[in-house]
Amino acid sequence: MLPEKVDETRTWSASKLYSEARDELASGNYERAIQHFEKLESRYPFGTYAQQAQMEIAYAHYRQGEQPEALAAVERFIKLHPNHPNVDYMYYLRGLINFNDRLGFLSFLSRQDPSERDPKAARDAFDSFKLLAERFPDSPYTKDAVARLKYLVNAMAQYEVHVAKYYYRRGAYVAAANRAQIAVSEYREAPAVEEALYVMAQSYDAMGMTKLRDDTNRVLRQNFPNSAYFSGGPQVNKPWWQIW
Repeated sequence: MLPEKVDETRTWSASKLYSEARDELASGNYERAIQHFEKLESRYPFGTYAQQAQMEIAYAHYRQGEQPEALAAVERFIKLHPNHPNVDYMYYLRGLINFNDRLGFLSFLSRQDPSERDPKAARDAFDSFKLLAERFPDSPYTKDAVARLKYLVNAMAQYEVHVAKYYYRRGAYVAAANRAQIAVSEYREAPAVEEALYVMAQSYDAMGMTKLRDDTNRVLRQNFPNSAYFSGGPQVNKPWWQIW
């Protein structure tokens, strides 16, 4: 029989475990850091290091690209310590974890049907950053969260417009108008709203719904009086399929 492997950490104090775990984390040895932090939490569950270890575990999973594990660790911490002085960071981290998954649904050059992509990660990131900004306006993480919120608003609006254009090209005009309407109603401040209104107007026109088309064009003119879609520029002179 092979001798049992000796756990070198068995006699380490909480501070020693934490110090070693932090060193592993700084060196990019995330798996080993997680192991040390988990041992720390297990052996010293009621000390101040335990709560810090829980936060570090979430961060280490995030850095290692383990999104489900990172989110689970974040949610656990928020549930256990809703009034912790650093809980604002955990809301921020939750936003970052989901934010980094945004390319999954914004990869517009993919051959995949855009209507099949799930923008849930972006919405979850938006909700986390928004919650942080509302609950912790003075947090050092709020400024960055607000900047990411602005990006996400337009990204999600662009996603809806892209799906609307996908439907339009395939003759699904009702679906195209509906998806463009989502961008207009849910993301009113996003630059993508201009194109969403244009998609709506063209969809209504294709269905012979002239009143809705004219109403939508009126809204487009009122909100974007200098829009290229009314300027006679090269965009509006091209056939629909060449514009997109």
